[in-house]
Amino acid sequence: MPKAYVYTRHGGPETEALIDLDRPTPGRGEILVTVRAAGVNPVDWKLRQGFRRPGESESAFPTVFGSEAAGVVEEVGPGVTGFAVGDEVFGSTAHGGYAEYALLTADVTAHKPAALSFRDAATLPVAAATAYDGIRQLDLPGGSTLLVTGAGGGVGSAAVQIARAFELRVVGVASAGKRDFVESLGATHVASGPDLAERVRAAAPDGIDGVYDLVGGPVLAEAAELLKDRSKLVTAGSPQVAVAALGGAPVERVRTAAVFEAVADLVVRGALSPRVTRTFPLEEAGQALRAVEEGHTLGKIVIEVAA
Repeated sequence: MPKAYVYTRHGGPETEALIDLDRPTPGRGEILVTVRAAGVNPVDWKLRQGFRRPGESESAFPTVFGSEAAGVVEEVGPGVTGFAVGDEVFGSTAHGGYAEYALLTADVTAHKPAALSFRDAATLPVAAATAYDGIRQLDLPGGSTLLVTGAGGGVGSAAVQIARAFELRVVGVASAGKRDFVESLGATHVASGPDLAERVRAAAPDGIDGVYDLVGGPVLAEAAELLKDRSKLVTAGSPQVAVAALGGAPVERVRTAAVFEAVADLVVRGALSPRVTRTFPLEEAGQALRAVEEGHTLGKIVIEVAA
């Protein structure tokens, strides 16, 4: 039987297991794919702990981990058009992606360009698309200066590169150990920690025109103080009520195949590198998740599934 990495109840790593599951059957609007790669994201372990997205119902256990995957179409469900068996695709999963087979939601699935690897494609629906949505939402003119907090992570590293592709100057906040990585993305590095605003002002003496926050908490509040126009403050790292109190807004996720195609095009053109820094086989999915859960990773981590 096909393998899948799941959690059997809400809690910590002790709830996780690699198990046999029946091959899924696509429902209306769904596509069944043979998974070649699945992205690993912080939301994966947060869901295991009991976090629920707005409007989302309680999961049935066992629940397969993963929100994004790339693979080859095996079967299309009722009402699906534009996809055929054998197509190479990537998109948002309907019921998890750490598995040999996964269901993708057709409306948020895109065809994978031949020049894009499965590994890189699997990183795009969550991190890169979130980064893209936030940069578009800020709508800063070319030559503006953008501050990105959490610049060394999956979303942050993509946000820096996409901002650079939009001709923005970028100041990236990350730990001192991530300086070389952040600077390799094209940003001016500023170390995280106390007195952040002072260091940012020194790095950008002409001021900050926009903030893309991926950390939240005190970092978000301190970054907000650097802005004259608080409408140019967006976050993917803090609850709506917290950023609204500061005059900003959460990132408005578009979640369409068109956005996935746009970020894939950036990769193919060389403007965006997913910066996959580690890969794990499905059998070591727990190790991949631990690496992200500990919060000290550079770039993206991907689970690769043997063809």
